[in-house]
Amino acid sequence: MAKNKGHGREIIANNKRARFDYFIEDTIECGIVLTGTEVKALRLVRGASLQEAHAAEHGGELWLYNLYVPDYGHAGAHLQHKHKRPRKLLLHKKEMARLFGEIAKAGITIVPVSLYFNPRGLVKLELGIAKGKKQHDKRQVIKDRDWNRQKSRILRDNN
Repeated sequence: MAKNKGHGREIIANNKRARFDYFIEDTIECGIVLTGTEVKALRLVRGASLQEAHAAEHGGELWLYNLYVPDYGHAGAHLQHKHKRPRKLLLHKKEMARLFGEIAKAGITIVPVSLYFNPRGLVKLELGIAKGKKQHDKRQVIKDRDWNRQKSRILRDNN
């Protein structure tokens, strides 16, 4: 049970790739429509994956595609959910209008950043308003990460 102390969140899944591939300009919290076996599987197994997931507008609503939620082992085969079915995201109309306005801008996309239980025990999804990184930006991130790792080793060895 990984807890993020600052917000009282119990993290289910993080999308580390999103922060590497995109500049996350802003984040927004939204609800997600899940079935009973999906919620139970997230509580028990916590094997969800956001790696291939993406959010898109369809019919005036925001939907999450390709979120992988594992099977709930204690339910029968006829009660199981589909692993990667489209899931509706729950937002206020003003938030949705703002997101659709952001999507209309060139180069802006919406990526899922993390999936977690809030302090009340509800499953929430953190969406990032993101702009894609170029290859040289990604190389710079790798260089910075390696340099910070080397700095910490040097400081640790000298003390």
